[in-house]
Amino acid sequence: MTVTQENKMDWLYQRCNKDTMSKSRFLLICGTMMLTITLYPMLRMLGVQLHAALSGSYVAGHHSILLMNCPTEQVAKDIGRHIMEKRMAACVNILPHTSTMYYWKGEIRDASEILLLVRTRTSLIQRLTEFITAMHPYEIPEIISFPIEDGSLSYFKWMDVAVPEQTNSHHQPLASP
Repeated sequence: MTVTQENKMDWLYQRCNKDTMSKSRFLLICGTMMLTITLYPMLRMLGVQLHAALSGSYVAGHHSILLMNCPTEQVAKDIGRHIMEKRMAACVNILPHTSTMYYWKGEIRDASEILLLVRTRTSLIQRLTEFITAMHPYEIPEIISFPIEDGSLSYFKWMDVAVPEQTNSHHQPLASP
């Protein structure tokens, strides 16, 4: 006996049904359940954003902190200024002279680096990463981000004003200077 997809559905329909619903109704229920399961993450996100908009609460992860090391203070200032001029960050902190140990080409290396803390929208992280990589002197620059879970609502509102939503962010990195 050859089992086909249609035979499996008929068997499932007969096993679950027993004259209580039509085959089309059964398929409609199964389709609705699959659609709901597939769309749940997007529907949940929309619900959270709607709740935040109506209640004035913060949506966790809407903003992020990006960490990046630079070899000199001048490189850090140049990158930070270009990020700010493109309005891709609300704030850049430059923390001087961090001591760094790392593996590079099979050896442990020591270096003195400058750490940048960049506050931005999470939606801009990939675009920022591409922008920084294009102008950074390191072959593989350290660029790491963390979503912000909670904090001052007034600060987050200021960040939203300082860093406007950028609608053309998909697959079009900003040109580096």
